Amino acid sequence: MIDRLLQKKDKLAVIGLGYVGLPIALEFAKKISVIGFDINSQRIQLMKKGVDPSNELSKEHFDNVDIQFTDNPDHLKDVRFFIVAVPTPIDEFKQPDLGPLLSATQTVANVLKKDDYVIFESTVYPGCTEEDCVPILERISGFSFIKDFKVGYSPERINPGDQTHTLHNVIKVVSGCDEESLNLIASLYELVVDAGVHKAASIKVAEAAKIIENTQRDVNIALMNELSIIFDKMQINTFDVLDAASTKWNFLKFYPGLVGGHCIGVDPYYLTHKAAQLGYHSKVITSGRDINDSMGTHIARQIVKKIIAKGKNIREARVLIMGATFKENVTDIRNSKVSDLVNEFKSFAVSVDVTDPLANSEEVLHEYGFPILSTFKGPYDAIIVAVSHQEYASLNEYYFNTLLHPGGILADIKGIFRKKFTSLDYWSL
Repeated sequence: MIDRLLQKKDKLAVIGLGYVGLPIALEFAKKISVIGFDINSQRIQLMKKGVDPSNELSKEHFDNVDIQFTDNPDHLKDVRFFIVAVPTPIDEFKQPDLGPLLSATQTVANVLKKDDYVIFESTVYPGCTEEDCVPILERISGFSFIKDFKVGYSPERINPGDQTHTLHNVIKVVSGCDEESLNLIASLYELVVDAGVHKAASIKVAEAAKIIENTQRDVNIALMNELSIIFDKMQINTFDVLDAASTKWNFLKFYPGLVGGHCIGVDPYYLTHKAAQLGYHSKVITSGRDINDSMGTHIARQIVKKIIAKGKNIREARVLIMGATFKENVTDIRNSKVSDLVNEFKSFAVSVDVTDPLANSEEVLHEYGFPILSTFKGPYDAIIVAVSHQEYASLNEYYFNTLLHPGGILADIKGIFRKKFTSLDYWSL
């Protein structure tokens, strides 16, 4: 079957062309014939023009590729390999929202043929592929799992904004529903992953591996955030402590901060959800989530206290927040915890301005209810550098002094200006 793909007698489709799906589709399209499918027609039109709606890939990535972008499910009828790479977010109650995944599975099921392969890349809890997705494929297509069609799972490892760890040079975990499918899926990904593949023992193992990659980071960052709260009460800078502790060979250097995004701030909830279904209520993971989800509120309240301590009427205070994306040097605003900062300040009737050189103001306004200012004017009582964009790194002490009231506060969440300024009232985690 791989030979038929290489000879372009068969086609592969990628369902969902976001941060994960589009890079995968374009890489495969350098070797084989690909259908790139997404339900968002506006995104499809941009991609047809060689534009990545997520602003991660340059126009050159669209050169010399055999790919058809479409939002028409009928174009999927001749496809033999399907890769599903749609988002798996959480809802307002922090429960897994499988809506996009199940909808994409239905789309595939409607065009599924005998001997087709379906590979899921969306982050899910262990068991989801076989317990939630496969029954949809069977029911709608009328085919039998394993006998008539094969399924696999290969967790995505795309890191927005990271030009170092790419699809080419990061080992790809693959799994299949049987030995034949495992080997074929491994051979498929070896076409585009130079680092090679790791064959997981089962689909559930591959699903679990993805979940714990981000859960481990979440718990470790939560520890750093809790330590930062403790050290702040001791008037110790957490980053100074980490510099000292990291001189030991086996110290794991994680940093405190706002934990948002589509992975670390979401994936652990999929694991705790499944654990609860099995009658186990996670303690460490949920505690870590509680700490990380509360950091926006904690930071805002610390700044409010400092403003009040300077004798300022908090209802007359003005604050500037620099950065609105979920992390540095990306345009991605999904699950940005900067919104928690804004909401907490507003609960104290503080006037808040938000700026960001990368975030789209319309998207932020639609998602979080506040605009991104391209121009802003002081004086402010506090400036919070919430996201350490590269554009901010070159800012000097004079710049902040021109925007702050005399005695105003600079809150540097990620510590990028630590030990650089002397005349400012400086605070970091």
